[in-house]
Amino acid sequence: MVSQDALNLAVSLMTSHFGDLVAKVCGCLLRGGTLSLQEIVRCTELSNSQVKNGLLVLIQHNCVQAFSVPKQVGAGGATKSLTQYMALFDNILHRMRFTKFLAIVRDDLGLQCETLLEGLLQHGRLTFDQLVVRATSKQSEDSSSIRDVLRKNLERLVHGQYVERCPRPEPFIAPTSEEATASARRRSAKIIHFVLQSKEETHSLEQQAMIAAALSHAERFSVITDSGCESSDVKDADKQDVSVGDKRKFEVLELDEEVQAAITENEVLWRANFQKFVHCLEKKACVANVRSRLGLDAGVVLEALIESSDQEKDNSVKASMDGILEAVRGKPGGISMTLEHIRIVLDQLGCSSLIEDNNVFYKMDVQRIIESCQNDEVESLVLSRYGKEAYRIFRLLIKKGSLVETEQISDITFVEKKVAQGILYKLWNDDYLYMQKVISMGTGQLQHFLWKVEKHSLWELVLNHMYHAALNLNQKIGHIVEQEQEVLQAREKREQLRKSRMILEMSLLKLDDALMLFHDFKRQVV
Repeated sequence: MVSQDALNLAVSLMTSHFGDLVAKVCGCLLRGGTLSLQEIVRCTELSNSQVKNGLLVLIQHNCVQAFSVPKQVGAGGATKSLTQYMALFDNILHRMRFTKFLAIVRDDLGLQCETLLEGLLQHGRLTFDQLVVRATSKQSEDSSSIRDVLRKNLERLVHGQYVERCPRPEPFIAPTSEEATASARRRSAKIIHFVLQSKEETHSLEQQAMIAAALSHAERFSVITDSGCESSDVKDADKQDVSVGDKRKFEVLELDEEVQAAITENEVLWRANFQKFVHCLEKKACVANVRSRLGLDAGVVLEALIESSDQEKDNSVKASMDGILEAVRGKPGGISMTLEHIRIVLDQLGCSSLIEDNNVFYKMDVQRIIESCQNDEVESLVLSRYGKEAYRIFRLLIKKGSLVETEQISDITFVEKKVAQGILYKLWNDDYLYMQKVISMGTGQLQHFLWKVEKHSLWELVLNHMYHAALNLNQKIGHIVEQEQEVLQAREKREQLRKSRMILEMSLLKLDDALMLFHDFKRQVV
């Protein structure tokens, strides 16, 4: 469940990026859940055309997913298709991170790929021809040469999984056979609940829509080549085998393939793959944490382990020793690291080794590093807000992970009992700690207070505080932008406002780094 502060932040981002009308439509979907066009019109009190235009903008920028469900018209009437719309909260938040996404591609693939990605981020989704038009409008070079360069850069982005094909625009969600039978028996019901039943889990209607809209991995990252499906070498070989009588038929077939390839190229919509960028930022956060705790070599080896891992499942990464070694050699300073030293570092990282197909593999639970990052973030928050003694007490309770008595806390942290009691009470009063009162029966009744950090509830509290802070920063940035437009003639005032805006934008980016730890790098907290 998304908090009110998180929803307000999302609406604020939409307002600053697309204006009040689009933000109103988006806010209606965020607060009201999945709705039809007419329901959005009633909720926003906007006209049909205004809501449609708002939805088109949101869909274009990957902030809303449409899907269709069957709806029975009247008692015993015909079944028609009803289009529903749902807001994609995570994609809306990603709009704060576009500068980070661009920096990732610039460092990995260069400036030309960064420029191409910038166009996709600005416009949401584009065909290849639209990317060409955008590029030719900025350059005076020959359009054919620009087209070739763009195609190569797009292929590099797709192969790196930074760019993907857009999902299906409006998938149809049909009820299961069991539901169809049940709904026939209760035709008087006003709402039909569609449940996709599997062996292990039940999906909500929204989850079904996302699953139905998603393309397979091969479809998402399939690249369109110049000559369609066949390479030029294959076609040359085929031409040599064609007889004189079949030459005309072959040329027609070849032409059809080229036309089909051109049509496909113009129809396919491309967009940024946010999952890839989140994975890159997660890797960066994990490496930075390990580097600060275990040294530079540990950071290099961890980065190599994550990059050489084929896939990530159950919050873990697994890679062969050969793959890790090759990746380490490609890192700065990695060429000097011996095989034995890499093994030692892998042991320090807590990796487990296993043998598969006569190859040694190392597996690591990334969740532990994410939890360490989260602990560090909350501990630094306690230090800045409550002081060093509170920091020592809170750090002890985080490490213990269980109920600890007041006197024991005082003895371990070397904080006087009365001072410790005051700090513990303040942390409990601000919902940072859980407290349990125990009465012991002996010569007399004695009260003992036990304290513990409940991570799940505390993490939610910290995340909501971050949403609220990000909302305030975004609103201040928007206010400064408005002021900049009003003082276009006053150069000194405008420069002063620009510097203030840059400071706030840097603060928002830094806050977003912490926010991603608790929202985007989701790990199960015990």
